[in-house]
Amino acid sequence: MNLSDEQQAIRDVVREFAVEEIRPTAEECDADQTFPEEVWDGLADLDMTSLTVPEEYGGLDVDRLTYSIVNEEVAYGQLAVATALSVHSLATSCIAEFGDEDQKERWLPDMAEGRPVGAFALSEPQAGSNPAEMTTEAKREGDEYVINGKKQWITNGHRAGVVVLFAKTDRDDPRSVTQFVVPKDADGLEVGKKEDKLGLRASDTTTLVFEDVRIPAENRLTEEGRGLSAAFHILNGGRIGIASQSVGLAQSALDEAVAYAQDREQFDQPLSEIQTIRHKLADMQTQVQAARLLTRDAARRDDEGENVEMAASMAKYFASEAAVDVANEAVQIHGGYGYTTDFDVERLYRDSKILPIYEGTSEIQKKVIARNVLE
Repeated sequence: MNLSDEQQAIRDVVREFAVEEIRPTAEECDADQTFPEEVWDGLADLDMTSLTVPEEYGGLDVDRLTYSIVNEEVAYGQLAVATALSVHSLATSCIAEFGDEDQKERWLPDMAEGRPVGAFALSEPQAGSNPAEMTTEAKREGDEYVINGKKQWITNGHRAGVVVLFAKTDRDDPRSVTQFVVPKDADGLEVGKKEDKLGLRASDTTTLVFEDVRIPAENRLTEEGRGLSAAFHILNGGRIGIASQSVGLAQSALDEAVAYAQDREQFDQPLSEIQTIRHKLADMQTQVQAARLLTRDAARRDDEGENVEMAASMAKYFASEAAVDVANEAVQIHGGYGYTTDFDVERLYRDSKILPIYEGTSEIQKKVIARNVLE
């Protein structure tokens, strides 16, 4: 799929930043479980923290294909950084699409510049794949809402200054899910422990606990009961973003495998001359390119105003599973060295496993695809 001159220029700038600024910090940040804030500030300097912010509020307001390209290239550097950026963009998307003028003017200009960082609080301990089962409640009391509940798997949990929250205005009614903007420093909002994860270790993932958190009614983003449809709408774009990240990680793993195969010798010849290895590389290249084409097709359809529910799910499902497969083969090509932290493929393999899980598991994506096919 051809890119415009502007899209190619953005891709080149972000790839250069990923290689020169993001990737050199990846190993240390993964080991220390710390987020590279200087990298975030660099992304902000490139206006990448404003991707989904309208121009009148200081943003780039890029089309979905450009958004996809940026996610792919940032993930090429490190998936943890791409995940943080993607979630920040989900938060700005919610405010941009569903906020009123006062809400947009209050939050978006600063978020476009990277601070405050945004978080997206939908999942709960007992409500992951089915958010309609959430129990977090926002009860109206005069000109305020009082929020009680617990959210889990929150990316940017510690770093965020703004939380886009989904809660029920009637805890017993699944149709009452509503969307709110909650300042992170609100009284009664506590950040739980940072999860100790298999991969994506530089990205802070926490619980958020709401105990009698009071926010003004003007912080409600959607009419009562319209939050769940808003979430699903936003997540279609989010799934294209995760598919794009999957492509970026897979491309990184493939490049590492190619470089190692050309450099490493076995049986008096480079690994790249051994047919078994060549076949692996051929399969990996095919998976990466197929994932990229599915992802960019979904992005193009979104830009053209089509219903992309199935296209986004197909891209997310295929690309995320391909990323795991490609990263696994990259480790295999590295042999014993691939199992050590001396080579990036070990981290890429660990990071890849989250891709078929977050923002809708592969099983959920297949459910969506099948429903669309049957309808």
